[in-house]
Amino acid sequence: MFEAIKEFLTMYFDIETVKTILYYTEILFVFYLMGYSTFLFASVVAGGNELFENIKRKKLHNIIKHDYYVPVSIIVPAYNEEITIIETIRSLEKLNYKIFEIIVVNDGSKDDTAKVIIDRFNLKNVDRPIRKLLKCRNINGIYEGNGLNNIPIILVDKENGGKADAINTGINVSKYPYFVCMDADSILEKDSLSKLAVPILEDRDTVAVGSVIRICNDSEFKDGELVEQRMPKKIVPALQVLEYERSFLASKILLDKWNANMIISGAFGLFKKDAVIAVGGYKKNSMGEDMELIVKLHSYFKSNKIPYKIKYAYEAVCWTQAPERFIDLLKQRKRWYIGLFQSLMGHKRMISNPSYIYFLLYELLSPFIEVFGLFVTLLTYIFELINLRFMIIFYLTYALFCSLLTVISYIARNYLGEKPVRKRDILKAILLCIPENIIFRFVMAWERMISLLFYRGNKTNWGKIKRYKINYDN
Repeated sequence: MFEAIKEFLTMYFDIETVKTILYYTEILFVFYLMGYSTFLFASVVAGGNELFENIKRKKLHNIIKHDYYVPVSIIVPAYNEEITIIETIRSLEKLNYKIFEIIVVNDGSKDDTAKVIIDRFNLKNVDRPIRKLLKCRNINGIYEGNGLNNIPIILVDKENGGKADAINTGINVSKYPYFVCMDADSILEKDSLSKLAVPILEDRDTVAVGSVIRICNDSEFKDGELVEQRMPKKIVPALQVLEYERSFLASKILLDKWNANMIISGAFGLFKKDAVIAVGGYKKNSMGEDMELIVKLHSYFKSNKIPYKIKYAYEAVCWTQAPERFIDLLKQRKRWYIGLFQSLMGHKRMISNPSYIYFLLYELLSPFIEVFGLFVTLLTYIFELINLRFMIIFYLTYALFCSLLTVISYIARNYLGEKPVRKRDILKAILLCIPENIIFRFVMAWERMISLLFYRGNKTNWGKIKRYKINYDN
């Protein structure tokens, strides 16, 4: 087979030309891998150091506690979320925050999402005018009531229009100058919103704040607080835990130092309402409406030369439910990847921005570059341009290095946190780090590449992912 490939290439090209192209292409691929590993190393060091310094500040009582709050509307878009929505609202009721309202937007669910909310919180149908600052589908009805401590709970029942349309509806209904967008399958710790709002209080130029997203599968919560964090029993969500910890501990803290974060997860983020309205709200024909909004905010404020900051609050934690079935995970990642493609291609004028280049090379194009790079490595071996033993050692060293940084991220996040981590979970993380960096990452890369190659049109529906009841107790 190798000889056939060699004969095919030399049939159309001069052999010396082929060797030269392969040689320099392989060098570029090696530098590409070294660039990623260097960024990952710098990110883990920066993230771990930031957490460590924060612990020292707490021990020295050098963190100022305040009683100042910005009024916040919490918007929860929901589609077929009857299994998890009540636990989500109950966690919101117990937030240690002074002024906020809860707005659940039922986006034409086909299950009993609306009914279970109305019955559980005894909501009443009301007739109230809505100022449509952002375009959205028709509203069928609005239901209001009060939860614990008289916290306003509002249910908006509307025609199906997708997640972006649901959030835009919630923005129209909201009455406060800042809003939080969070997923219906997520829960917050009591102090999450207070910590998320700190960058807003510290700097008036802050227009958006992202949070840490952590996986709650098999973990236990009680009375709005994490009782015990557990590594998920199933392999699929356990692999995602390592991936999430590496991303939210490392890269986001480093990018935050240069105002360069281009993604705030839709699971939990805080936004200045006027800024979001100024850029037209969430884009309805995007599969990655959360990233598209952040890229749009960057573009708007930079092009108009308006001072702004998009911050990352690494102490504000949102617990979300990761897909447990492999097929559901593939659906989720396909949606995320197409959303990334739409966002970057829709804002190509930002290509001079370093963070845009990073997301272009190491997020959007990485599946193609990695697969093509491995193919070039094979060709260089066929043409006897490299030492096979050396390249195998190089790739193994690269994989082990990335795996080591993954484990360090997991241990740093948990040991430097307030909750103890179980030794069995550390052992499981060590055992899974290499499969996560080699097998899991390669499978996800292949799925993303296939998703883009066969991408057709602007599919924006919610997608069907099986939900499980969150282990949340009063």
